[in-house]
Amino acid sequence: MHAWAVTRWMKLLLSGVVAALSLAQTALCVAENSNGKTLYLQRCAVCHGPDIKGTGPLAKKSNPPTPDLTTATFKKRLHDYPGVIVSSVILRPNGNLIPKTLQDNGVKIAPHAWSVKDFRDLHQYMSEVISNK
Repeated sequence: MHAWAVTRWMKLLLSGVVAALSLAQTALCVAENSNGKTLYLQRCAVCHGPDIKGTGPLAKKSNPPTPDLTTATFKKRLHDYPGVIVSSVILRPNGNLIPKTLQDNGVKIAPHAWSVKDFRDLHQYMSEVISNK
């Protein structure tokens, strides 16, 4: 498959997931969204920290350091581009969220077969935590 075809396919997939997320915005509050919280804590917190502020044990070992996602700048980015959280997952099509930093530090997080519900729940959980900071 040509690179332009892969890029087009990824854009179509991402736009479909973002549309699904938009329809699901009314779904769950943070307390009810255990799937989103579990996915975040298992797959993201090692760098982003449990508070989503870039305070995880490997946050300073990445280059550039893991950003604080509760800043006004990121809140605006999330508002302007609601798919920013999910796109960070989708753009790694094998579901492997282990960036080089994690691999270099011997952290192993098993690949995950993401479902639309997983994307929705992770997005909802992170968005709620970020907006409440």
